Amino acid sequence: MNVAVQLIGLDWGTSSLRAYLYDVDGNVVSTRQHAWGIRQLPEGSFSAALRAITTGWPPCIILAAGMVGSRQGWQEVPYVEVPADINVIAKGVMRNNACARHDMWIAPGLLQDSPANVMRGEETQIIGALSQQSEHRANVRFVLPGTHSKWVTVSDGRIAAFDTIMTGEIYALLMKHSILGAGMSVEDPQPVPNDAFLRGLHSARESGAAGAFSRLFSSRALMLNNQLDADDVPEFLSGLLIGEEFRIALVRDGGDSSVPLCLIGDLSLCNRYAVAATYFGYASPAIIGDAAAQGLWQLASAAGLHSHAKTYDFFGIDA
Repeated sequence: MNVAVQLIGLDWGTSSLRAYLYDVDGNVVSTRQHAWGIRQLPEGSFSAALRAITTGWPPCIILAAGMVGSRQGWQEVPYVEVPADINVIAKGVMRNNACARHDMWIAPGLLQDSPANVMRGEETQIIGALSQQSEHRANVRFVLPGTHSKWVTVSDGRIAAFDTIMTGEIYALLMKHSILGAGMSVEDPQPVPNDAFLRGLHSARESGAAGAFSRLFSSRALMLNNQLDADDVPEFLSGLLIGEEFRIALVRDGGDSSVPLCLIGDLSLCNRYAVAATYFGYASPAIIGDAAAQGLWQLASAAGLHSHAKTYDFFGIDA
């Protein structure tokens, strides 16, 4: 079927590359994904990865977001300081002059001065989420679980502030390089967390001023005392570390759990955070699996890329 297409969006992070081909109305007509993050590029580097992921697609204008715009990326794009809405972020979009085949642009990341923090890629997902959940524009906290979880406060449609908590990385380090995970394997999280996960949440909640780091070794002590099965240690630690994120949030907000939450990311991981949210007294959060595609389209529009983008016929033949 013949479709008029106008834009290619790239969600290009550290470990993966996702590409979206859009028609003139912003509908995604084709999607591709590969493990060509900026640290795992094929021979020929960025150009080779782009050429391969877009093979068979027309040479549309491109907007890329994520670590591709970092110091280690294809071209460094300066950060935009918060608070920032979509229009402020759009002004920071820069052309990538190193790309010969396409008219390619790269989105900026966001910078927070105090406490010092940065993000690249998450802002585009939030833009997409706001376009899908317009009721959250006034006041919401987006939570993006992952290697480095982001807690992002949005007020009046602007990203006002954010925190980064290295939950996923700490969990991997504990499981792979500490006595707590000795002899155990790190597997993808189960869709439904078990009772050991809930015990971890409880331990985080009850840790008080000492925090969850004071309870990490409890996983081993419980196992040695036959109060926790060895197979349940990963679940306990997952609950403890995720629970710590929510404990910190409540401390920061003076115990107020009335702020609406919206989760963005892998559904299995988001389900764990949803369980934790209700355990800590929050209303059941909305979950959005993939907001990057919509965010890229919205950001391209705000940056004026659609106004001078050529349209091409695409016959739906995807290599």
